[in-house]
Amino acid sequence: MSRRSRRDGSAPGAIRPTVTVCRGCCCGTPKIPGIDHAAQLRDLRTALEGKATVRVTDCLDVCEQANVVVVQPSADGRRAGGRPVWLGLVNDPDAVADIATWADDGGPGLADPPDVLGLYTFSPSRRVRAELPES
Repeated sequence: MSRRSRRDGSAPGAIRPTVTVCRGCCCGTPKIPGIDHAAQLRDLRTALEGKATVRVTDCLDVCEQANVVVVQPSADGRRAGGRPVWLGLVNDPDAVADIATWADDGGPGLADPPDVLGLYTFSPSRRVRAELPES
């Protein structure tokens, strides 16, 4: 999308969550064997099309949790109290569908995640959280 404002006056990314996918030092590499990382990212982008903004980032410095996905709330979700949710060990293809369902429902602050995503949720250090780019 161009840098021009939207017709409805909202800022880019304001109406939908942002899903940040780590693809750095360990995530998305052969260090996590048995996963088609390119297919995982492709499936995530396909499943989230029109539901969330997908952003790929370099190492988020939580390699022990690879593959890491962070679901950030939309502006409305943040106003409703939503905060970024860190998901680790996202190595199961079914997790992509669960993330897409949650984003379609509104994401953090607007909808509860599917229960199974609770198995993936973790809390990184404050330093690591501070390094995540704002949506």
